[in-house]
Amino acid sequence: MIAALKLVPAWVWGVVVLVIALCVGSFAAAWFWQANAYGKVIATNVSSYQSDRTLIANAASAQARDALAKQQEAEQKLAALDKTSTEQKDKANAENESLRRAVADGTRRLRIAGTCSAGSGNSNVSQATSTTSVGDAGSVELSRETGQAVLDLRRALISDQAALRAAQAYIRHVCR
Repeated sequence: MIAALKLVPAWVWGVVVLVIALCVGSFAAAWFWQANAYGKVIATNVSSYQSDRTLIANAASAQARDALAKQQEAEQKLAALDKTSTEQKDKANAENESLRRAVADGTRRLRIAGTCSAGSGNSNVSQATSTTSVGDAGSVELSRETGQAVLDLRRALISDQAALRAAQAYIRHVCR
């Protein structure tokens, strides 16, 4: 085989070496050109990716700020409603306690206005009693203990009504 290689003229070897060198050079040039093109595409994609991330982060930040502002507004409304409700309840309870003290020390008496008629189905009042009565309209004076019990019931009613008003105001103004 070495003998066969010696038979090939030298200029052919020069052409073969030149063709191989041109192929290797073309391959290297194509490699670097392609790598440069891919580098530009990658750089463009990275830049686009970073700008998309920035836009998403800014949108998320704005959404979080809006949610926080809405929460703070709702908390402020709730605090205002709570303050108003508490003030109304405290005022009503103070009035009720003033009445309680007045009934307890005897400076005021609790009376209930009402009418009583024989035809009303009340079995405790006989027809004879109702005809001899002074009149249908009048008032009943309650004992101190009964008056205190009525005022206790009034206090509970005030508390329940205040809670109901507060819940309705909360639903109307905060929950929308």
